[in-house]
Amino acid sequence: MTTIAIIGAGSGLGLAVARRFGREGFAVALISRNQARLDELARTLKSEDIPAKGFTANVRDTASLRDALIAADEQLGRIEVLQYSPLPAKEFMRPVLETVADDLVGPVEFSIYGPATAAHQVIPGMRSLGRGTIILINGASAVRPGPQVTGTSVAFAGESAYGQLLHDALAPENIHVAQLIIPRGIGGGEPSHEPEALAERIWTLHTDRGPFRTFAAHLDD
Repeated sequence: MTTIAIIGAGSGLGLAVARRFGREGFAVALISRNQARLDELARTLKSEDIPAKGFTANVRDTASLRDALIAADEQLGRIEVLQYSPLPAKEFMRPVLETVADDLVGPVEFSIYGPATAAHQVIPGMRSLGRGTIILINGASAVRPGPQVTGTSVAFAGESAYGQLLHDALAPENIHVAQLIIPRGIGGGEPSHEPEALAERIWTLHTDRGPFRTFAAHLDD
């Protein structure tokens, strides 16, 4: 049995993805900052016969993120799929003319250092398997910078560039790196943005291995 590690796991998209991959025989490593919430999610999945366990980590603390991924690999099985989808903090989203250099530290740690830490931790294991998938989840500001969300616009652009570079470098090794852009947030009544529909799209990204970037729906004009 191999494992999907979901960084930023919660009761919406994270749980839906856990169920989708769990139905295919994956164990599920749930990673976020709140152990009590992770334990509740793990209990829910176990009641559905899906092996799951929660591991606490702060994506801005590289040591804690590495430790969580190491523990997940050791306790659940080799990580074959990594999903990086933590929810950015509200303070990352300031208007551009109110944003100073210090305001960009958090977003960069969150969206560039975090993915780089996670990827470098799991890639050796994926190489040993001879396969693997890394999926980055972002909002529209990753491809269309917004003047009211400067931190995520800047940091998501860096995450996108890093992901594209990984995609190109790892494709010959049967490790697929993909980015899913969710233009208008998760849920809200738009069918393509509901957690279950997004989970199905993420499963398809893992199995079909298309281009680096795909969109859950068209961007608004």
